[in-house]
Amino acid sequence: MLNRRNFLTTTAAGVAITVLPFRAGAAGHGANMFKTDSGEMTVHPVEHASMVLETPGGVIYVDPVGGAEAYADLPKAQFVLITHQHADHFDPVTLAAVAPEGVPILTNPAVYEMLDDTLKAQATAIANGESTTLGGMSVDAIPAYNLTEDRLKYHPPGRDNGYILDVDGLTVYIAGDTEDTPEMRALSGIDVAFVPMNLPYTMEVEKAADAVAEFKPTVVYPYHYRGSDIEAFAKLVQDATSDVEVRFGDWYA
Repeated sequence: MLNRRNFLTTTAAGVAITVLPFRAGAAGHGANMFKTDSGEMTVHPVEHASMVLETPGGVIYVDPVGGAEAYADLPKAQFVLITHQHADHFDPVTLAAVAPEGVPILTNPAVYEMLDDTLKAQATAIANGESTTLGGMSVDAIPAYNLTEDRLKYHPPGRDNGYILDVDGLTVYIAGDTEDTPEMRALSGIDVAFVPMNLPYTMEVEKAADAVAEFKPTVVYPYHYRGSDIEAFAKLVQDATSDVEVRFGDWYA
């Protein structure tokens, strides 16, 4: 099993680098690579909450939206993950374009019921607390929901998913749209985390930073952060713990 504190990070060209907090990634689809037990995982930010993960087990599209053209220069999807039904996470037109017949789709039950018959035939739904596999990678569905009373209408408890993936020994947490839930704070052993922060839909940077300082992923990317001060998030995390490295990906090129 990969030592979560000692995996190698490289540029997309494969050259070892030191990534400092507060440094933005490269323009466009700037990528970071993480060593796994038998290869590498490459992270491609796409847009807001959308990303592509190239892994030894296959290419995973996460919440693909923005039209097929947003993915034209990226490797083709071999698997798709969808966290929930909001338009910045689920677009049936984009999904149909990037996930042709034979590409497995994993989603929460609410989105599964919204799929047409063609996409539904490719899809599997898992609810909070359930697990499955994609191409040999284990996937756990983690609750993603709002805690604040006036935000419950956006993401009620029990409906939406975050995901934890075991990517060839690398543990990856994709939080989805959520606040700093007890389930998030109780996590451990996370190598790479993607944590949202924007209002009113998810949480303040202060809450996001406090949660990250508690569950201590090795690396955290703020994402789904439009309008939020991610520099402030990074400083709050840095002030709270030396165990977490904050990285910025360019989701808003």
